[in-house]
Amino acid sequence: MVQTRDHTHPQPTLTLEEFLALPETKPASEFINGKIHQKTMPQGKHGAIQAELTVQIYGLRRQKIARVITELRCTFGDRSIVPDLAVFKWDNIARDADGSIANAFTWPPDWTIEILSPGQSPSRPTRNIFHCLEHGCVMGWLIMPEDEFSVVVYTSQGASCLGEPGDHLPVPEFAGELEITIQDLMDCLQD
Repeated sequence: MVQTRDHTHPQPTLTLEEFLALPETKPASEFINGKIHQKTMPQGKHGAIQAELTVQIYGLRRQKIARVITELRCTFGDRSIVPDLAVFKWDNIARDADGSIANAFTWPPDWTIEILSPGQSPSRPTRNIFHCLEHGCVMGWLIMPEDEFSVVVYTSQGASCLGEPGDHLPVPEFAGELEITIQDLMDCLQD
């Protein structure tokens, strides 16, 4: 479904609480600066990369170092965003009283990963990564699989863009010896 926006009637400003009371949408909607923004529908390359990274990062769970969760709503700092992949250090995983994973996460992931879909502007995902970094996230990736495959890596020290197949992507210190290259991500699009 294609939605057009009538710019003569601006979207009303909501409170975060009003937004959270609304039913979930597919694809997910995010709450940024009092406005609702629906995410772009993921497509094939997006889904393949998301699945590949989930598998690669999953090993951290077996070691009780960190856990990767896809499409998780994270509500903090007057925003409610849904990163494509949210990675939480083991001690930062929200839990219910019985120790199981909670549904509500009210702090940023320790590592956030966004994957652009065709035609999607990098502006909002980049701003979401900066928002996470401003609230304690240690690293963000913006993966751009279209045209020339590249990944922008953001930390509190700055950003770098990697795009050569042999480039090893930096990972947060807690991820230890996890190794992911641009070629690994490109290969998952060939199967």
